[in-house]
Amino acid sequence: MKRVLITGIAGFIGSNLAMRLQEEGDFEIIGIDNLSAGLPEQIPQGIEFHRLDIRSDRIYPLFKNVDFVFHLAGKNCIADCQADPVETADINVRGSVNVFEAAKQANVKKVIYAESSSIYEGSSILPTPECEAKPNSFYATSKWASMGFAEAYQRYSDMKFTALRYFCVYGPAQDYRRTIPPVMSAFIIHLLQGKRPTIYGDGEKRRDFVFVDDVNDFHLLCMTHPGTDGKVFNLGSGTNHSVNEIFKEVAKLLHSDLEPIYKENLPGEAQDTLGCIEEAKKVGWIPKTRLEEGLKRSIEFIRERVL
Repeated sequence: MKRVLITGIAGFIGSNLAMRLQEEGDFEIIGIDNLSAGLPEQIPQGIEFHRLDIRSDRIYPLFKNVDFVFHLAGKNCIADCQADPVETADINVRGSVNVFEAAKQANVKKVIYAESSSIYEGSSILPTPECEAKPNSFYATSKWASMGFAEAYQRYSDMKFTALRYFCVYGPAQDYRRTIPPVMSAFIIHLLQGKRPTIYGDGEKRRDFVFVDDVNDFHLLCMTHPGTDGKVFNLGSGTNHSVNEIFKEVAKLLHSDLEPIYKENLPGEAQDTLGCIEEAKKVGWIPKTRLEEGLKRSIEFIRERVL
């Protein structure tokens, strides 16, 4: 059995990854989360769970005999990060370095860690390749800084690293409790409750949405394919949709005639995102989930588990 440690296991991507590993079998899973944003009920049964902060030295013993670390914990709401850059750096940079050091001391084989497509905020090239990093916001800058430390650890240790730049990942258990929730879950929850959801700006910002199951396909690939070692990968769908288009699709699926409320644009956000996923395709990954299918599964989860 391979031992896998997941930070941020109570969050959206972390909990979905844990469930996927359980389905695959042959994995012993250890989870770390301080539950500041994640939900304990999202942690699958049978997981060895520890309620700890990634900045604490109490996490170090948990890395013993671990084969793979998925470092997914972090402060990730752009609005909150803009409001408190000190805490953003403390969690996303110092916390990440603490995870990397714990892995190094335990002789972990490989660390797969979350970056973000926000690193491309300042780029005008679409689709955006991995070489076009131009962070603007405090959140993106914190992710860029943690990548620098990961590269240094790879130079000065035997650990392998893979950096994943997630675009707009959506699906069941998406984090709807953020100060400003992701559009998918926000639209679904509001319309199911008979309320008008909010769109910031004119709704014409375009985003590259990718379903969480497709992302988990790549997570598994990172543990087996040597071609992922020491690399950075965009994880998106290779296409994008406007926020207005997403709203119309959700409203159609829910048979709702409610209209959104438009408010002032949010600072620090890119106008359009679209990932170049050619590097991920080179190691055999292709996103498979169509938008309508992904939204239907998201609606089903929110209707049954959230509301």
